[in-house]
Amino acid sequence: MMIQDFKKRLWVSLILTLPVLLLSPMIQSGLGVSWSFNGDSYLLFALSSMIYFYGGYPFLNGLLKELKQRASGMMTLIAVAISAAYLYSSAVVFGLEGKTFFWELATLIDVMLLGHWLEMRSVLGASKALEALAALMPDQANLIIDDQITEVKVSTLKSGDIILIKPGEKVPADGVIIEGQSDLNESMLTGESKPVMRSLDQDVIGGAINGSGAIKIRVKNTGNDSYLSKVINMVQDAQGQKSRTQRLADRAALWLTIIALIAGFGTFAAWLLMGSELSFALERMVTVMVICCPHALGLAIPLVAAISTSVSAKNGLLIRNRTAFENARKISTIVFDKTGTLTYGSHEVVRLSTLSKKYSEMDLLQFTAAAESSSEHHISKGLQRKMKQEDLTLFSSSDFRYESGIGVHATVQGKQVSAGGFLLLEQLNIQPPSDTVDLTDTIIFTVIDKELVGYIAFADQIRESSFGAINTLQAQGIKCLLLTGDNERVASIVSDELKMDGYMAEVLPNEKLEKIKALQKTGEFVAMTGDGVNDAPALAQADIGIAIGSGTDVAAETADIILVDSDPKDIVNLISFGKATYRKMVQNLAWATGYNVVALPLASGFIPGMIISPAFGAALMSISTIICAVNAQLLKGSMRN
Repeated sequence: MMIQDFKKRLWVSLILTLPVLLLSPMIQSGLGVSWSFNGDSYLLFALSSMIYFYGGYPFLNGLLKELKQRASGMMTLIAVAISAAYLYSSAVVFGLEGKTFFWELATLIDVMLLGHWLEMRSVLGASKALEALAALMPDQANLIIDDQITEVKVSTLKSGDIILIKPGEKVPADGVIIEGQSDLNESMLTGESKPVMRSLDQDVIGGAINGSGAIKIRVKNTGNDSYLSKVINMVQDAQGQKSRTQRLADRAALWLTIIALIAGFGTFAAWLLMGSELSFALERMVTVMVICCPHALGLAIPLVAAISTSVSAKNGLLIRNRTAFENARKISTIVFDKTGTLTYGSHEVVRLSTLSKKYSEMDLLQFTAAAESSSEHHISKGLQRKMKQEDLTLFSSSDFRYESGIGVHATVQGKQVSAGGFLLLEQLNIQPPSDTVDLTDTIIFTVIDKELVGYIAFADQIRESSFGAINTLQAQGIKCLLLTGDNERVASIVSDELKMDGYMAEVLPNEKLEKIKALQKTGEFVAMTGDGVNDAPALAQADIGIAIGSGTDVAAETADIILVDSDPKDIVNLISFGKATYRKMVQNLAWATGYNVVALPLASGFIPGMIISPAFGAALMSISTIICAVNAQLLKGSMRN
């Protein structure tokens, strides 16, 4: 609405400006014509008054708002400049000695309206990504009730509903597949350019586009709880934040406003004291105020921030803390959690070993899976998949208790069952079997009624993209360290294979925070990646906390930035894009302030042979604004795919 309002005011003012120009003595003199007639000055006054009050209304209204907020800024400068020009010219029409410059007033307002209109169009362009995200959600869904398909509005869906997604349709809500499989296009949600295969028990995101297969899903999240809503809200919050760079720009704009007002009135007084005509002194004052208006400065940082946040979201980087994002350029050390970031985190069961004659391998699997069933850990999911492969029934469990970094405890079939790693055995004073010491796989031991009955080995595969990501980061001078709760052997092999700069193994979640602190004490600027749950203290302590999104889980409250796709290459994108964003901010800041520093003496008229008019000054100011806007838009090409 504001854009349309400015556009309408611009066109009306332009139409009224044409007769103002033709009736102005200075313009007629330049054209070598004379179109004067009785009352022409009053007609000129009437037309200029319309332009001043109608075209200048946004600036006059802005002046009142800034005065009420006691925060003088660019609207104050513009309003003072056009008011001085209008009031002085009006006084001349009604008898004051001097010359009018209504044409400068009209063209000045035209240029200001044009500049603001272009600025708002640019800002709107920065929010297009949010509109595109919101448009991803369809209006209708195919609800299944008693094997009957009914078309309903998406807004009526609730958690637990079963819906059918046909080939080519958009997924109407977050859910889990209960039947079928298909390729899903999630590019607008996660930045993943290729469709991804989703099958039984896998999560799907509302807004994704279904491929050639038909799938049934059980709805998990709808409305404000959906992934898409969380992304949109997160982006809006981040766009509303002010980083340290933006606060610097705001302070610079305030001081520039003060300097411009002082310089404007100082120029006016100086020319009068030097014996110049009142009209010339006033013209110089108006020009100084117009050309030094910090309009470009007010746009320089917010526009870059808005564009970077929306582009990041489109590419799977969700920014919760803008200052942390801009500080990505300072990272000297990145601490990686192993599972799910550098590795796939799939944890497939590769070995079942019993140590008690009372329990078979399948018994071991059933008791361990039951004890882990209330956990969301990768180990639990791996056990569930193995149970399905073996077509086993999951025992019920009760009294579940999770001990961070140690393992889980539960009552299964009336027995006290504990499952965990080497630290669990250490806590229970049980010696681990000798054949597990040198295993490179992740090992989970099962203790039933205080007896070690066996262990299960899980294999996890390193992501192909991890190799390139680590290599790229190290080439940029960033140390890459591995931090894991796994045993020394596993950590050593993963670290060596990826050629990392070091590793920390068998680290409990509460100890991770101390490891981050220790690095910071040595002067390192530390980024930490983790799952946002067990790693919460370390993520909060790190200079930049990066949570892996794990598909639809984007509620990592302690992280500064969330990687939706849980891929290490996104960390490279994050740092590169953070640097590009900061460069654009600095470029715009330098251009906006530098322009004003150079323009002020030119506007004052004290440099011989270099006197510019208020309208020309307004044009230069608007050009500066447009340059900042265009420079910010170039940021869209900085994100790597």
